[in-house]
Amino acid sequence: MAGVYADLDLSPSDFELARRQRAATGDLIDLSSSNPTAQGLIFPPELLRATTEDFWSLRRYTPDPRGSPTARAAIRSYYAGRQPPLSVELDDLFITASSSEAYALLFALLADPGDNLLAPNVTYPLFEYLAALRGIELRTYPLCEGQGWRIDEAGLLAAANERTRGVLIVSPHNPTGAVITAPVAALSRLGLPVICDEVFAPFTYTLPAVPPLAAYHPELPLFTLNGISKLFALPDLKLGWILLNGAARPFAPRLELLNDTFLGANSLTQHLLPTLFTQGMPFVTAMVARVRANLDLALERLAEHPRLRARAPDGGYYLFPSVRSWDDEAALVHFLLERGVLVHPGYFYGDPPGVHLMLSALTAPEPFATGLERLAVALG
Repeated sequence: MAGVYADLDLSPSDFELARRQRAATGDLIDLSSSNPTAQGLIFPPELLRATTEDFWSLRRYTPDPRGSPTARAAIRSYYAGRQPPLSVELDDLFITASSSEAYALLFALLADPGDNLLAPNVTYPLFEYLAALRGIELRTYPLCEGQGWRIDEAGLLAAANERTRGVLIVSPHNPTGAVITAPVAALSRLGLPVICDEVFAPFTYTLPAVPPLAAYHPELPLFTLNGISKLFALPDLKLGWILLNGAARPFAPRLELLNDTFLGANSLTQHLLPTLFTQGMPFVTAMVARVRANLDLALERLAEHPRLRARAPDGGYYLFPSVRSWDDEAALVHFLLERGVLVHPGYFYGDPPGVHLMLSALTAPEPFATGLERLAVALG
């Protein structure tokens, strides 16, 4: 095998082999799932059917490198309803096949092979694979657990060098749930383009709303990412977008060329998008309510636990508790697998200090409660 993955060992890990063995007993509760469709969260099929009826007879392939104007108008209305609201021009929006494709386009837009981007030291592992495809280095900046996983601004400044081309931010953060609620002085000092992933924006917990980072940094070229995978629990229909603020508009012609090269967003999902926003919000509200109820239960159950310390997240749908009296995350997750509960170890998400577990509050309520009890008892 050649290419950037030539040295990867693709054989199942010890963790995966142990998971398969325990799952074969039929008594494994998965507290790690982030797939809404596997947790009974199915967007109302009647809305999808009704909205697609006229698509088939009227469909014409008229690609736009920025995406369907009708779909972009629906996204613009969504941002007008955010808190605080954002005023968006249609030409500031680019529709992509997914947020992953959006990242890939922006990596190509901002950096050449040998350049680097700054990413948090605790994060979803997607970035490293996309960076490898482009020959880009990822340099990490620290998040401070003791300050609610806020950005360590001195660490952010120290991570940059002469080949740094941008900063990656996730708000609400995956998996810690931290939300940026004020300008970040270090970002202004760096003056670099910022890519901000807001796919978990509807999922609030300690905050009444997730503010768009673009509202705080109009002086920086800022690219906001979102999509329907998390927002409407539609990871199978694949649609994402990139929103440029005013300072990022000089990048628009090249981004248009990059997006036109692939034209990855399909016409059917773009056709659906206005209906998703106008009629799908009750479903989103119910989904957010499930996550909040699961987080309420977990935080109450673990509040006095002798080994697990859980911080209430600002948003998102994960809990990322630290574990006392363990120094080996791999041994810990194997220990829990043997007791019938699957969680993710902290090292799946980079290099967080100490020992952590990731629990998904997207899990269906009954197995979540049972799995939480197993976890608490096993470590109690």
